[in-house]
Amino acid sequence: MKKAHELRDLPLEELETLEREKSEDLMNLKIQVNMRAVDNPLQVRSARREIAVIKTIITEKKAAR
Repeated sequence: MKKAHELRDLPLEELETLEREKSEDLMNLKIQVNMRAVDNPLQVRSARREIAVIKTIITEKKAAR
């Protein structure tokens, strides 16, 4: 996971693309957890937090326009 200050350097379009990719990954991870195919179910928590950080930075950039 990239740090928030590293993500702030990315353009808005790239952040939105990254958010979509991470959301798809989270959906797939949730399916795998339900099928008991994941060794570490805490990966869901970290994925959700990553998405939250990305969404926060997107909101900050849109407000700064």
